[in-house]
Amino acid sequence: MRSFKTFSLIIHLAGWLLFMAFPLLFINGGADNSDPLLILQKPSYWLFCFTYIILFYVNAYLFIPRLFLKKRYLDYSIVAFALLTCVYFLEPFDRLLHNAERPANMTMQHAGPPPPSFRQPPPGNNKMPPPPPNGQFMPPHGGNNNFNGPDQRRHVDTTSLFIFLMIMALSAATKTVQQWQLTEQRAAQAEADRASAELSFLKAQINPHFLFNTLNNIYTLAITGNENTADSIMKLSNIMRYVTDDVTADYVPLQSEIDCISDYIGLQRLRTGKNAEIEYLVTGDPGRKKISPLIMMTFIENVFKHGISKNKPFLISIHITVHDNRVNFFCQNQVFTSQSENNRHGIGIKNTKQRLEYLYPDRHVLSISNDGDLYTVMLTLET
Repeated sequence: MRSFKTFSLIIHLAGWLLFMAFPLLFINGGADNSDPLLILQKPSYWLFCFTYIILFYVNAYLFIPRLFLKKRYLDYSIVAFALLTCVYFLEPFDRLLHNAERPANMTMQHAGPPPPSFRQPPPGNNKMPPPPPNGQFMPPHGGNNNFNGPDQRRHVDTTSLFIFLMIMALSAATKTVQQWQLTEQRAAQAEADRASAELSFLKAQINPHFLFNTLNNIYTLAITGNENTADSIMKLSNIMRYVTDDVTADYVPLQSEIDCISDYIGLQRLRTGKNAEIEYLVTGDPGRKKISPLIMMTFIENVFKHGISKNKPFLISIHITVHDNRVNFFCQNQVFTSQSENNRHGIGIKNTKQRLEYLYPDRHVLSISNDGDLYTVMLTLET
């Protein structure tokens, strides 16, 4: 943010230096024996510069935010017209131009003898000049004709008015773009905050649901007096540590996710008994790859929830394949529950889909199929 403000300040300074250099380059550019730097000594030059500099910032940081952006268009139009009137009477460009040309004119006037019209009449010739035709008034010789007749109009400094319009338009555009960028930043931050809040909510839904099922499994082992109860508690401890501590981040090491899955499947092996055939295979090197926590765990939990039968043999297949730039996950189970029961317990799958959309936009492929007999999930994540 500080670097952006510094860059903006440099841009403003460079722009105004360029603007202030134009009079030095072009006002006296065509005159001989003239020094453009003499303009810096004239108040008209600084009047010209500060008039438009003040107009730019007053319009950009006062009138645009308080009037135009708040849709007070009539008030802004009145203010703009008042500023235009001030520039019309002030005539900053004409003042600068005339003051810059005056030294050269004065030099020419004093360089030689006065023109014939200003010479004194010869002695003895005191006749009055003939009256002008049609009774018009003529000023005396050497006087300035400042009389504005009925056909004369006030001179309009069109250059000053044109620069005024350009400065007002440029300041309005600058402030509007800044406001638009600020609005976009606020919208992006709000979207990020909303996504973060939704992710936290989804994790809060997944974790208790997962722990609840695991505790039920250990309870079953305990009441049957299974000798592997202590080992199951240790595995549950590892899982709880992972769920409560590690999954607070959006991404965790892939190896941590695989260890959690291995402990979970180990708990399920103790509960399923001899009817279960569990095919669990991990290939490839997780290395330093990372993954969103509980993504694959949600599907595995769903496998053991709906793919276990107490009376029939069943097969559960879980494969995790790690490649250089992606991770493939595959799981398949037989369906032993009704479709309505599957829909009732599908909150974990729904939340996982939402998390994939947030954390892996355009970087994942999820395919879920259920033909009534087999439930298959194939997931590819780009790492």
